[in-house]
Amino acid sequence: MGGLTAYGAYIPYNRLERSAIATSLGGGGGKGTRAVASYDEDTTSMGVEAARIALRGSASSPQRLFFATAAPAYMDKSNAATIHAALDLDESVLAVDMGGAVRSGVGALLAASDAPVAAMAVLSDIRTGRPGSGDESSGGDAAAAFVFGGDASPIAEVLAVSAATAEFLDRWRLPTDRVSRTWEERFGEHVYGPLADAAFADACKQAGVTPEQIDHLIVAGVHARAARSFAKSSGVRPDAAVADRTDAVGNAGTAHAGVLLAGVLDRAEPGRVIAVVVLADGASVLLLRTTDALPQRRAAVSVQEQIDAGNGGLSYATFLSWRGFLDREPPRRPDPEAPAAPPSLRMEDWKFAFVGSRCEACGAKHMPPNRVCVKCGETDRMSREPLADTRATIATYTIDRLAYTPSPPLVMAVIDFDGGGRFRCQMTDVDPESVAIGDRLQMTFRKFVTAGGIHNYFWKARPARGDAAAHG
Repeated sequence: MGGLTAYGAYIPYNRLERSAIATSLGGGGGKGTRAVASYDEDTTSMGVEAARIALRGSASSPQRLFFATAAPAYMDKSNAATIHAALDLDESVLAVDMGGAVRSGVGALLAASDAPVAAMAVLSDIRTGRPGSGDESSGGDAAAAFVFGGDASPIAEVLAVSAATAEFLDRWRLPTDRVSRTWEERFGEHVYGPLADAAFADACKQAGVTPEQIDHLIVAGVHARAARSFAKSSGVRPDAAVADRTDAVGNAGTAHAGVLLAGVLDRAEPGRVIAVVVLADGASVLLLRTTDALPQRRAAVSVQEQIDAGNGGLSYATFLSWRGFLDREPPRRPDPEAPAAPPSLRMEDWKFAFVGSRCEACGAKHMPPNRVCVKCGETDRMSREPLADTRATIATYTIDRLAYTPSPPLVMAVIDFDGGGRFRCQMTDVDPESVAIGDRLQMTFRKFVTAGGIHNYFWKARPARGDAAAHG
């Protein structure tokens, strides 16, 4: 079983104030905010962003990739393959989906930790519910990624893994349903309790630790009352219980345990024992002990930094339109055409991994990649030029209120990359009123549009925040 060598989490920029729900509907909502995936984000694109953060701190390139979500962008087609392409991984890397249920996140973590080679688990989810429902207000959107094994020394050792599984109706959704259904809360709490107690006791026995020796207890799951109940009855010190962050992010379902674990790794000291307990279709427990390598290899951007950088100005009407509950009239322009498979395959490096070309004769960069250098005219003397992690600056921009976009207006910018290269692209997660020439940018993997049942993924620019701003 390989140790944990790198991690990262991704919290979308947009936040919905829960009070906005009550203001619109006359009730419900509650306090705090929930993280909201933008109109151009889905579980695949968020998984890419979390994985990119994790790989910045990884000394090993993963040889296996496991992607878990309860809200896949595609059925039948692998979503993990898109993440594989966006990360520019070698074609020999196995990339598979583990989807359909919240518990699949634990499956991805354990599969990665058990792999004989360096492996990455990517957990992502978009949670929603009917307007005014508890699921809508308590849910949240996020992703997390973890790398196990490889050549690097671990930042955390796996001490024990345990599980208890039972078949019972707690939360379910048919493949054709938009929202989940749940059974009466007291039933779920009654069932989860004994399962969590058994799995936790077994994990502690395997690791040779007592509940009092747990330094950080993470309890996540689809049943909030059961999670809170176990945290109180586990025997772990009250000060070791990790806040569930639902007040700022919401419950991110498949990804929630990963987001909480990333938050603990952002601040934990070496030699600390971390217990991750996930309640979903049973109970699963993962025990870890941090090492001396952790302080030097924390994620490039922390969970708290992303929470602090969030934008709380999202309106409830916009949220409903992004989720498909409010059918907003689009701009009066022709519908976008679906991308075709052959050109997408031919341009895979550019379209998914954002790899341009550099002229070996004069050093000029080309985006998209060219065979002929536009500067010196040399032909077929090009090398690959990865640009996804290169920062850029706005040279000029325009705000288009007529172009097709699910969230007008459209902001287009001409950007200059550090080290050379100019590109015209869309911007996202930006306030049209505050964008300015000279702003620092970073690239982000997004879904441009869905047409003809095909998701058109590519890269956009967003304002540099967190680590991007600090190192820009």
